[in-house]
Amino acid sequence: MDGLGRVGPCPGPRGRLPPSASTTGLDMTDVLVIGAGPAGVFAAHRAADLGARTTLVTREQFGGMAANDGPVPVRTLAHAARLMREARQLGRYGITTDDVRLDYPRLLDRVREVVHDIGTHTALRARVDGMGVAVHEHAGTARFVDPHTVETSHGLRFRGENVILCTGGVSRPLAVPGAELTHTHSDAWSLREIPPSMLVIGGGATGVQVASVFAAFGSRVQLVEAGPRILPSEDEDVSAVVAEAFRERGMVIIDHLDAVESFEKTPDGVRMRFSRNGEAGSAEAAMAVVAIGWSADTAGLNLPAAGVETDERGFVRVDAYQRTSVPHVFAAGDVTGRLMLVPQAAQSGFVAATNAVRGPELPLWDQISPVGSFTDPEYAQVGLTEMKARREHDVVVTSVRFDAAARPVIDGRTVGFCKLIVDRTSHRILGCHVVGERAVETTQVAAVAMTAQLRVQDLARIPLSFPTYAAVVGRAAYIATRRLGLDAAGPRYELPC
Repeated sequence: MDGLGRVGPCPGPRGRLPPSASTTGLDMTDVLVIGAGPAGVFAAHRAADLGARTTLVTREQFGGMAANDGPVPVRTLAHAARLMREARQLGRYGITTDDVRLDYPRLLDRVREVVHDIGTHTALRARVDGMGVAVHEHAGTARFVDPHTVETSHGLRFRGENVILCTGGVSRPLAVPGAELTHTHSDAWSLREIPPSMLVIGGGATGVQVASVFAAFGSRVQLVEAGPRILPSEDEDVSAVVAEAFRERGMVIIDHLDAVESFEKTPDGVRMRFSRNGEAGSAEAAMAVVAIGWSADTAGLNLPAAGVETDERGFVRVDAYQRTSVPHVFAAGDVTGRLMLVPQAAQSGFVAATNAVRGPELPLWDQISPVGSFTDPEYAQVGLTEMKARREHDVVVTSVRFDAAARPVIDGRTVGFCKLIVDRTSHRILGCHVVGERAVETTQVAAVAMTAQLRVQDLARIPLSFPTYAAVVGRAAYIATRRLGLDAAGPRYELPC
């Protein structure tokens, strides 16, 4: 069954693709998947489910960055930061404890435990194995020898009638003198102790996450953003509230830079030199982390040997069916440069595998994509920002502050808001933006409503549980419904959310 609920045959005998005419002597698998992150795992599972002989090859361990150097370990560290925040306010609730101290090596042990447990017990691994997929972990870096043949740095060689590239992305380096003195977010997660101070260069999602976690752990953080504001892709109100909260917690934000000029070693760490408004400046810390974006992880693939083209940013170019410039080579996930999130990577892997086995029949469908980050405070969004919505629609915008909502007040987590953006004519929800405790999970309510194409009055009529963070979305929907002059479903919504 495909993503549209259709069931169809696989080409070739017994559901398999026709054999290749090559005479290299190597067995030809129907589908060869390179990379075992979310895109690769879902691609391999889907291909095998459709009856194709499938081989999955990964440089390191099963799960890729998402499980081993991405959302799983990062969320574990963010959870530790949350526990420390909660511990600091125990006295407000009459609970007396000794001083809260962080044992960072022990926390890293816990991170490894979580990564191991998820890797060991994930249902996906069992399902992939159960489908008969030949999984080759720790195979080393893969490279094309010819359009159908791939060899790895550990001496393995594979041939595939179809190939799906799911090699993911890597941190984009900062090409300035002294850049070798800096680190990536991966280096930050693997530290054995908390640095007394840290420079984080890059105010996007990865940078603010690094900055927030290490600030919570006691590091003096300076967050550097070349543009006018951190979180430039978020709604302006989200960016402003997160920046204000960061500053209140003692973080220094350096923005509006002309350029980062260089890095140099100091007795206590590293110094960054920059220009700002035409004037020279500098900042120092024990450690500098560069998080200025992602590049496709294609350096070792030898794409010219297969004839696979990349775009102007260096990402693998694909069409709506996830096909590259070579008809039998597909690509999915971060390596394509599209929305770099786990659910979207998994979905694109599913689509790529479907089309690799059946031929180009299933395009990557339009989707509602909630995104967010486990910072302090959390932030999340789905749909259009207010600025973009106003350019394209006549809108009604409502906002509910967390300090006016019951559950945040109960939890002592009153920083934040929920903003709902609604089309005045159709009453459809165009966007939802949340800052504050449980923002990432709260936004899923709006994402489901938008996917179901609920009108705002329909969402307002759902009796969401009280007191919850999700109820803040219901309250915002109720206010929008009233502003549109619509029946808002009765007196229940006059209660606090």
